[in-house]
Amino acid sequence: MWDAQLTAFADRGWRVIAPHFRGFGGGVAGSGVAGSDPIGTTSVPMGSDPVAVSAIDDYAGDVIDLLDHLHITDAVVLGLSMGGYVAFAMLRLASNYIHALVLADTRPQADTPEGASNRVRLAQLARDRGVAAVVDDVLPKLVGETSRREKPGVVSDVRTLGLANSVSGVVGALDAMRTRPDSTDMLPTIHIPTLILVGAEDTLTPPVEAEAMHKAVTGSTLIVVPDAGHLSSLENADVFNEALAKFLEHQV
Repeated sequence: MWDAQLTAFADRGWRVIAPHFRGFGGGVAGSGVAGSDPIGTTSVPMGSDPVAVSAIDDYAGDVIDLLDHLHITDAVVLGLSMGGYVAFAMLRLASNYIHALVLADTRPQADTPEGASNRVRLAQLARDRGVAAVVDDVLPKLVGETSRREKPGVVSDVRTLGLANSVSGVVGALDAMRTRPDSTDMLPTIHIPTLILVGAEDTLTPPVEAEAMHKAVTGSTLIVVPDAGHLSSLENADVFNEALAKFLEHQV
């Protein structure tokens, strides 16, 4: 899902790493880290047992272990959707690794009862009918109206990414997101450079929620990505990358 960013930043002198969360073969929610050592771009699998994921902190621990393995002690951490929840967990567990933060199409709040119930439903759907059934269910919510109408290639790519994931990986992610802690109280304590990105057509984590985060994080920058839904990095990569590059130029 980060191919457009890995390609765009390959010659910018930044080390760009796109971790694969456990059980995800390149799935629909992830995070990236940009280290200060300019030695290219890479996509890295993490975690040996996707079934072992039981909390959002498991993913955060994997990313921290990866940073340790790569001898990176100072990174810009980017989290989109579930990756944003992982970024919040990393701030709780090991904030010393994070030089700057990018939160894209995500929210600090824990699941509502309705949201938690829907994740239970989707997890059971994955067990009963496989990953394809879950992809069919969530795909219309993941991409914006413009992408559904004008960008069939993007929609097809998102579907392909979703189908690459394992049942255990999807179920583990749904359970981890359902039980994640609320991070709202953390926002005023964030004193590192922070960029907030959101698709103008995102209905899962809409712009109004991004605006609330922006107000709560002192000194943060908010960019609304036009013609994009929940996967703004895929749906309008040009605008997303322009905003991200401008931010990174001042951080890395």
